Amino acid sequence: MKGLKLWIRAFFLIVFATLKMALPAQAPDRSPDAAFIREIYDQALSDGRCYPWLKDLCFEAGHRLSGSPGAEKAVQWAKAALDTLGLDSVWLQPVMVPHWVRGAAEQVQLTGSKKYGAFRLHALALGGSVGTGGKALSGEVVEVKTWEELDRLNERGIRGKIVFYNRPMDATKIRTFEAYGGAVDQRSSGASRAAKYGAVGVLVRSMSLRLDDFPHTGALRYDSAYTLIPAVAISTNDAEKLSALLREEGRATVSMQLDCQTLPDVLSYNVVGEIRGSEFPGRVILVGGHLDSWDVGHGAHDDGAGCTQSMDVLRIFRRLGYQPRHTIRCVLFMNEENGLRGGREYAREAGRKGEFHVCAIESDAGGFTPRGFGFDAAEGVINPFFEKVSGFAELLAPYGLALTRGGGGADIGPLKSQRGLLSGYAPDSQRYFDYHHAASDVFDAVNQRELELGAASMAALVYLLDKYGL
Repeated sequence: MKGLKLWIRAFFLIVFATLKMALPAQAPDRSPDAAFIREIYDQALSDGRCYPWLKDLCFEAGHRLSGSPGAEKAVQWAKAALDTLGLDSVWLQPVMVPHWVRGAAEQVQLTGSKKYGAFRLHALALGGSVGTGGKALSGEVVEVKTWEELDRLNERGIRGKIVFYNRPMDATKIRTFEAYGGAVDQRSSGASRAAKYGAVGVLVRSMSLRLDDFPHTGALRYDSAYTLIPAVAISTNDAEKLSALLREEGRATVSMQLDCQTLPDVLSYNVVGEIRGSEFPGRVILVGGHLDSWDVGHGAHDDGAGCTQSMDVLRIFRRLGYQPRHTIRCVLFMNEENGLRGGREYAREAGRKGEFHVCAIESDAGGFTPRGFGFDAAEGVINPFFEKVSGFAELLAPYGLALTRGGGGADIGPLKSQRGLLSGYAPDSQRYFDYHHAASDVFDAVNQRELELGAASMAALVYLLDKYGL
């Protein structure tokens, strides 16, 4: 009898073990993660600091092009604000930056029109443009929409004239950054490509989907093989008007007077603050934006929003008493707009110190409603990395966040060689180019709740990356 009982017990143990092996593995309990992410959002939405910080940055520093007094004020303001958070370290990282100045307001005028007479165009010199030497430059306007048109006109149709680039951003593109990418080459390289054929100046339709009177500036890149000629952006309304005039009258003349110039490089700084990791202090999760802006408006969406959101990520963790395993670092980069010197210097210094960036998250797409994050990494690591972060999707979906392949940012781009993960925070993009690089990019254009939701979204992703690693 005793032997029979032992046999029966052994039989049931074997059956139980077999059934246990056949059952699917139990999913990890994510309720503590969901609860903490909820705390992050509650903190950001009830006691967030990114919006009042943005107001201070916009009105205390104002616009802050690299090398300007506004940029120096922004550096000092940001360091002082980070110093109030009780972080483990806050410091300034030196970087030499370009110093271009606009000078007196641009005088760009259409002359000689039968229908309109003379009228002033809404215009801004492109960043890095040369001036006109203290006097007005005049020329007949020739309109082109494609590089093929420019090349067909060549020197016979262009020498001595002002080239008017009028290829609009493609309104059929749902992703507005794709539309921007399809038009911005006119701004960045149009001056030198026109100078190749003897043009004396360039007008560029503003990079915006909206029809209004705000010109949108931005950086150009000269090719030293050709004469450096002045270049301005004109508003989309004026681009439409000038194009219509050329169709109706067949000819138009524009005069432009620009006072801009490039001065010697200036010492500036990236502003950095961090909470040191308890287990992996040399492995960094970075959040950041660029502190510089163009010299019109407040640079509120581009990129005051990204800077103050990144700062608020660290504040939220401190307020919630969270001690990260990895070092969580906020970096406010200098000189994204016209040189990327801050991002490159940061990557060089990180390499010198032997730091590894597990993930770098950049917020540089405005302070609009969060839509998700895009991810990028070096070949060979992007697939396993993206598979890992895809496991966070269920926790982030209640907050409207999608995780997609393809992302990153200009300032974090130099970190790609470390073979960590790069991520671009992706808010709704439909209104971004209404304000981008224009005088309309002011504090009042930013919605408080949308901005705070972005800070919370970034903090939630950082928390998951810190807890589970890659």
